[in-house]
Amino acid sequence: MAPTREIVVTGVGVASPIGIGCEAFWQSLCDGRSGVRSLDLYDDAALPSPFGAAVTDFDPKQYVRPRKSLKVMSRDIQLAFLAADLACVEAGFREQPVDPEQLGIVFGAEMIPCNLPELIDAFRLCIVDGKFDFARWGQAAMAEMYPLWMLKYLPNMPACHIGIAQDARGPNNSVILGDVSSLSAAAEAVRVIERGHADVMIVGGTGSRISSTLWARNEVFEISRRAADPAAASRPFDAQRDGMVNGEGAGAFIFESREHADARGATVLARVLGFGGAFERCRNGRQPEGRAIRNAIGAALRDADIQPSDVGHVNANGSGAVADDRIEAAAIRDTLADVPVTAPKSFFGHLGAGTGAVEMVASALSLQKGLIPPTLNYEHPDPECPVNVVHGRPIETDKPIAMMLNHTSFGQAAALVLAGR
Repeated sequence: MAPTREIVVTGVGVASPIGIGCEAFWQSLCDGRSGVRSLDLYDDAALPSPFGAAVTDFDPKQYVRPRKSLKVMSRDIQLAFLAADLACVEAGFREQPVDPEQLGIVFGAEMIPCNLPELIDAFRLCIVDGKFDFARWGQAAMAEMYPLWMLKYLPNMPACHIGIAQDARGPNNSVILGDVSSLSAAAEAVRVIERGHADVMIVGGTGSRISSTLWARNEVFEISRRAADPAAASRPFDAQRDGMVNGEGAGAFIFESREHADARGATVLARVLGFGGAFERCRNGRQPEGRAIRNAIGAALRDADIQPSDVGHVNANGSGAVADDRIEAAAIRDTLADVPVTAPKSFFGHLGAGTGAVEMVASALSLQKGLIPPTLNYEHPDPECPVNVVHGRPIETDKPIAMMLNHTSFGQAAALVLAGR
C-alpha cells in the first residue's frame, strides 16, 4: 500500500570515526581512509593494546549546549546530540523554523556502558578482606556516586537531550533493538508522520562500543585479532575476515512530509520509499539462517512498491564476522541477484545501535553524488559470499535507489529503502 504522505529527507548529520559532518565523512569513504586504529584505553602497559574506531578531534564542549548538560551525558549521548544538531542545521531550522508542536524525535540506542573510573571509590568501600561484599553496595554507591549518575546511561536520554535542545514538543521515543535500532527508529518516524502525529521528525541512532566496560566482554563477540594492522582488520565479505571491529558514532536525519518541506522551502535530499522488518527464531545459541533478512528485504520491496532490479545498491550489514557475512551474502544474492553491495563497517567498525544511522548517511550521500562508495579491505573474494562487492574505488550508478540492511545475531532483521530526491 502506498503511503498517504510522501516522506523526504531534508537534513543529515554524522559524527563518526572517519569524519564529523557529511563532507569529511564522504571524503574519507571516497579516499579509502580507515578510522580503525590502536586505542589508548588502559593505563596498565601490561595489558594488550586494543584497537577500534573512535571519533577523534571531538571536544563535546564545542558542541553541547548548555555545557552543564555534559554532567549527565555519556559518550553515546554526546555523539547523538552533535549528529542531530548538524542535521537540524542542514535542514534549515533556524532560517525556516518548524512548529515545535509538530516536531518529534525517534532515536535508536542500546545499553550504555558506564565509565568504570566513576565506580572506583564506591567499589573500594565494598572490599572486605580482599573480597567484594555485595551487601555494602547500596550504601557505598549512594555515598560516593554522583546523584544524577544514572541519567548518563539511560538509553532514552539521547532523544530527551535532543528534544530539549531543539525544542521538539511532539512525539519523543527511543528504540532499543540492538543492531537494528537505527533502521527501526527510522521506520517508526515514518509512521509517526504518516499518522499525522508530527510533520517533522528527528531520527537516528547512536552507539559507542569502545569503552573499557565493553572490552571486558569482548570474548562474547567474534572480534578481529588483527592488532598488528588495525586499519586492515574490518574486512566484510573478504575470505580472510576474522571478526568484527568495535567503533563508535552517531547519525541523524530530518524526515518530513513532502508538503511540509515544500511549504517551508526546504531542500529535499532524499526520499524514504519503504521499509521492512522480520524475525527468525534462534534456539540454543544457534546462528540465524538468514530467513529474517530475506523476509525483511521482501517486505521493504513491497512497501516501497519497487522490483529487485530497481535497487541501485545495497548498504549491507557486513560485520566481518565469518558466518554472519556468509548468511547475509546468501540472502542478498537470493533476493536481489547481482546488485552492487557496499559495507561501510569496513571503514569504522561496528557501532552497535548507531550502525544503521551512520551507514544510512553513506547511502544518502551516495544518492546525491551518483556514486557508490567502496568496501575497504575487500581483497580476497569469498566463494561463500557470492555478492557483487564494490571495492577499490567508488563506482557510478544510474539507479538512485538504495537498500539499507541491518540484523542481529538473535534473529532480528531490518531493511529500509532510500531514493534520490
